[in-house]
This record gives sequence, structure tokens and C-alpha cells, in this order.
Amino acid sequence: MTVFEAAALRSFEDEMAAHARKFSPRLCEILGDAHLHAALHQAMERAGDYGFTNRGPMRLYIELMFLFGSRFDTDPQYPKLGKILNDPDDQMRRADRIYHEILDYMENVAGPDSANVHKALEFLAALKHKPIALTPDGFDAVMVREMARAFPQKAAYVGDDGLAKLIREGRTEAKEHGFPTLRGVAMLVILKFAFGHGCTDDPLYPWISATLRDEKIVDPEARAMRLENKAMTWLDHVIARLRKGERL
Repeated sequence: MTVFEAAALRSFEDEMAAHARKFSPRLCEILGDAHLHAALHQAMERAGDYGFTNRGPMRLYIELMFLFGSRFDTDPQYPKLGKILNDPDDQMRRADRIYHEILDYMENVAGPDSANVHKALEFLAALKHKPIALTPDGFDAVMVREMARAFPQKAAYVGDDGLAKLIREGRTEAKEHGFPTLRGVAMLVILKFAFGHGCTDDPLYPWISATLRDEKIVDPEARAMRLENKAMTWLDHVIARLRKGERL
């Protein structure tokens, strides 16, 4: 029975890989098969931890991973999703509640054809030409203001408490990596805001963790700048694709 179950899971993973290439074609193209299957395997395991074992709920969990990052279940930006996942209710009813929450999010936050998301990416990409003015005392307030400017609909959805938690996480991780400047801290916060709070260890965005763990980079400031450059390059490529009418 264990062999049959393992074979069924592998078959389902292959099916979800094909679905993911249609759901998020550009990201899957960048990832390649190995990273894609690693992300899917992790998502299936985490879905199982929440009692999502039926095909529909598990597929929904995988789609949420592509929308909000692999750690969306614990992300302070999406507390409603975490609350529903941890509810003891039947998995099908929970999946239905999450589905309707996502419909509301896509309509009121992402906007038609994700227009608000595209505007936010354009705003973030423009930061390389006009960096944010940061001071130690006013850092948190400035970051909240800039996130609200970049993506006002999402900032309103997340709320001040969620944004504050995201900033604290960014501060903590920047300290762990020894980033010496507020600019480096701000970059981590923005990455979390854009790609999910677990983006620094997310198989969907291996370029982030690879940069943070690159042993050839010994200077923390150089590491922070490398991460910023890679993020801006990624944004430029994505925006160029979006302007051509391609899907992420």
C-alpha cells in the first residue's frame, strides 16, 4: 500500500507541475523542473499538515503558494488564510472558505487582470532611480508609507499590524545576515512585501536564498547590494514580460 500511495503522490505531483506551468508559466520557466518539483513537494507536505489531503484542497494550496509565496500559511500579510487553515472544520469546507477569500482578494486588492499588482511592481522597480530616504528613528514609519504608496490596496488589506510584523521580520533577518545599512533592511522588507514573508528561503525564488548563502560573498554590504541588484533585474524582466501581455 505504501508503494501505491507513493506512486499516486508522484503522479499527482507531475499533474500539478503541468498545471503550474499553465497557472504561472513565466515563474515555472525560470524555476526549471528541479526547483518546481521541490516547491510542489514542499507545498504538498505543508498542505497535508493542515489536513488537506483531497485533490481539490491540495491543488488550491499549491495555487496559493504561487500567488502568495510558499509560507503564505504563516505570513502576517494573510492572517485570514492562516486562521482558516488552522480551523478544525472539514477540509472541503475550509477550502471553500479560502476560495471565496481569494476571490475577494483578487477583485478588491489585485484588481482586474492584476492591474494593481502590475502598478506595484512598476513602483518598486522605479526605486533604483530614486532610493528611499531612511533614518533610524523614522524607519518603520517610512517603510509603512512606502508600502502604502507602492500597493495601497494591499497595504490596506494587510493593515498596520501586519505591516509592522513584516518590518520586524525584515529587521531580524537583516541582523542575522549582518546587513550594515538601513537600505539593506529596507530591501528585505520590500522583498517580503512583494514575494511573501518566507521569500528568503522559498523554493519559488531560489535566487534570494542563493544570494544570502553565497559563501563567495564575505562582505555583508556587498551581499545586500548583490541581492538588491538581482531583485531589480528580476523586476525589470517581469515588467518587460507584463508589458508584452504575458502572464507571470
